[in-house]
Amino acid sequence: MNYFKTVILLILLAALLIWIGGVFGGPRGASIAFIFALLLNFGSYWFSDKIVLGMYRAQELPEGQFPQVYGIVKEIASKAGMPVPKVYIAPSDAPNAFATGRSPEHGVVCVTRGILDLLDREELKGVIAHEMSHIKNRDTLIMTVAAALASAVMMIAYMARWAAIFGGFGGRDRNRGGIIGLLAVAIFAPLAAIVIQLAISRSREYGADNGGAHFAGSGAGLASALHKLHKASAHYRMNANPQTAHLFIVNPLRGDFIASLFSTHPPVGKRIERLKRI
Repeated sequence: MNYFKTVILLILLAALLIWIGGVFGGPRGASIAFIFALLLNFGSYWFSDKIVLGMYRAQELPEGQFPQVYGIVKEIASKAGMPVPKVYIAPSDAPNAFATGRSPEHGVVCVTRGILDLLDREELKGVIAHEMSHIKNRDTLIMTVAAALASAVMMIAYMARWAAIFGGFGGRDRNRGGIIGLLAVAIFAPLAAIVIQLAISRSREYGADNGGAHFAGSGAGLASALHKLHKASAHYRMNANPQTAHLFIVNPLRGDFIASLFSTHPPVGKRIERLKRI
């Protein structure tokens, strides 16, 4: 099912790009956009994990300096019967974590510097188990590709707006192009949110909580971690891209309008209640 949804996302992006190319460049523009869409789709599928890690300047975590983290990852991988994922760290004081990678063989768990400072071993174990459950269930394929594509659409829509304002249109064509460009921005911005909402469901987080609790041997550590992370998010604001908010274990955009628009996370209170019943 995740592979099917990924194909739908890639086709949708191609159609959007070809339409934009046709609006601003006619048949020739549509042809150029088609070639660009093919390249972007190829890159999104194969390199979306690297794109997302690059957004947050994440680097591979040195095993020699963080043996406890690698010990947890290897323990969970053994219990889950899955390959050991790579571990990355993002240089952010905001405590959070996410998983990426198109398959369990290419899985990556990324933690922020802040989460390593905040959580104890059992809590960190619960968080890592949650993220590895995403990898095990191949949630990361659709989650990461959706993030990369949504970011690309937003970038292209932004470029289209400036092309409409300063582009080489003349007379009525210029006015018409400007209006269409501005309309494109108005349409594509919420469309990116809708695509993510359709591709990423809240049930994935509940499923990863449940799977993570079983991998960790208990839901107590993850429940405690979610409580701490929820409280900390009020004090640490993460400079997160809205199109990637669904990747994180707790919403990094909590507390503003954008957060509600990209509300892909279930309420933390309900997640904790469920974990306590496990």
